[in-house]
Amino acid sequence: MSTHTYPVRVDATLQDRLSRWLWLVKWLLAIPHYIVLLFLWIAFAVLSVVAFFAILFTGRYPRRIFDFNVGVLRWTWRVTYYAYGGLGTDQYPPFTLEERAEYPAHLEVEYPESLSRGLVLVKWWLLAIPHYIVVGIFLGGGWYIATGTPDHTAGIGLIGLLVLVAAFVLLFTGRYPRSVFDLVLGLNRWILRVAAYVSLMTDEYPPFRLDQGGTDPGTAVLSSSDASEPPAVPGAQAAPPTPPARRHWSAGRVVAVVVGSLLAVVSLGLLTGGGGALLVDGTMREDDGYLTSSLVRVDSPGHAVISESVELRGAGAVLPERWLDKVKVEATARPAGAVFVGIAPTADVDAYLHGVAHSVVADAGEGGDHWELDDVAGGSPATPPTAQSFWAESVTGQGTQTLIWDVDQGDWTIVVMDPAAAAPVGADVAVGATVPVLDELGLALLVSGAVVGASAIVVLVLALRRPRVA
Repeated sequence: MSTHTYPVRVDATLQDRLSRWLWLVKWLLAIPHYIVLLFLWIAFAVLSVVAFFAILFTGRYPRRIFDFNVGVLRWTWRVTYYAYGGLGTDQYPPFTLEERAEYPAHLEVEYPESLSRGLVLVKWWLLAIPHYIVVGIFLGGGWYIATGTPDHTAGIGLIGLLVLVAAFVLLFTGRYPRSVFDLVLGLNRWILRVAAYVSLMTDEYPPFRLDQGGTDPGTAVLSSSDASEPPAVPGAQAAPPTPPARRHWSAGRVVAVVVGSLLAVVSLGLLTGGGGALLVDGTMREDDGYLTSSLVRVDSPGHAVISESVELRGAGAVLPERWLDKVKVEATARPAGAVFVGIAPTADVDAYLHGVAHSVVADAGEGGDHWELDDVAGGSPATPPTAQSFWAESVTGQGTQTLIWDVDQGDWTIVVMDPAAAAPVGADVAVGATVPVLDELGLALLVSGAVVGASAIVVLVLALRRPRVA
C-alpha cells in the first residue's frame, strides 16, 4: 500500500485541443447534470446526517454511505471541471458515481477505518471556519463571509475570474494558459479537500497549502498496486490511479437512495409542521379559543391604519369553519381616547380612503412589538368611518375595543381610525383567530410524517444493503 500525505486525491488532465467556442454553451449542455446533482445532493445531505450519528455512536463511517457520498463529490467535480469551475475538457461527463479512468477528472477519498467521535461534533462547523472564509474567496462572497459587508463586485470569486480569463484566451488563441490551469486546479483541490473534511470523511485537517497542477502533489496513490497494472512508460505522464472496483452503484440503487432521501426530507417537513402546529395550539391559544398575536404598536401620520388585503377562499361557496371560524381585533387608542375598528371588503375601503392620507401595514417589524407601515399621502376623508354602511363588522368607543367577526369569503381589509377621522392615528393592536382544526391538523401531520419517515428508512435500508460487487 502506498503512503500518502492527505487522504483526498484530486487529479485532472488538461485536454490538448479545446474548442474555442464550446464553453459559451456549456451552461446549457450541463443542465441535465445540474438537475441530477440537485437530487443527489439532497441524498448526500440526508445520508451525511445518518453518517454523523453513526460516527458519533460507533466511530465508523458506514462504508456504503461513504461510497455513495464520495461518488456525489466525484460527479460534482467532473461537472465542475467540464463547466465553469475549470473548462479543462470538452469531453461530456458520464452519468455515474463510479470512477472512470478514461475521463480526465478524478477524485478519490481513502476510506477511514475509524473516526473521532468527539471531532464529529465540531469539525464541520467550528474547526472549518477558517477554511470556509478561504473557500468563500475562491468561490465568491468571501468578503461578506469575513466582514458581513455585502460586496457585489466580488461575487464572481477567484476561480470564476481565472476561468473567465482562460475562456477568453481560449476563444482568441485556441489555447488554455497552463499557469492558469495549474492555479485553477489547485484552488479546486483545496475546496474538495475541505468538502471531504466537513462531510466527515476524514479527521485529517485540510492543509493551508495550494497544491497546483493537474496531478495532485499533496497525495500519493491511494489504491494498492496491482500485479496486472501495466508498467510505466518512461517519459509518459502518469495516469491518475484507478482503485480496485469494490461496490457498483447501479442506476436503480442511486434512484432508490434519492427517493428515500426525498421521503426523509418530506417526513422532516411534516413532523416539523405537525409539532409546530401542536406547539402553537398548546401555548398560544387563549382561554376563549383564540390564537392571538402579541400587542403591537401602530402609528400613522394620516387618518387611518389599514391591513393589507386578506383573500379568503374556500371550497365551493363556503369557507370551512373548521379551518378559520372567527377573527378578533383588539385596539386601544394612544393616547387614551376613543378608537374605531372595522373590517370591510377591500374595494369599499379603497374607495373610501382614495385620496386620503393613511398608512398600510407592510411588515411586522423586528421584535414583533410594532408594525412597519407604508404611508400614503393625501387629504382628509369627507365623512367619518362611523357614517359608512359597508362595514361587515365594526366597533367604536373609549378604551380597549374588541371586534369579533364571523369569517366569510372575499377580499377583506381591517381598518383602525379615530371615530371622528382625526389625524394622526396611534393605537395598540392585537389580532387573533380561531382555528378549530389546528390540533387535528398537527396530529395528522405528525402521523403522516412518521409514516413517510418509516417508508424513507425502508427504502434507504434496501438501497444501501447488499451492494453488488463489480
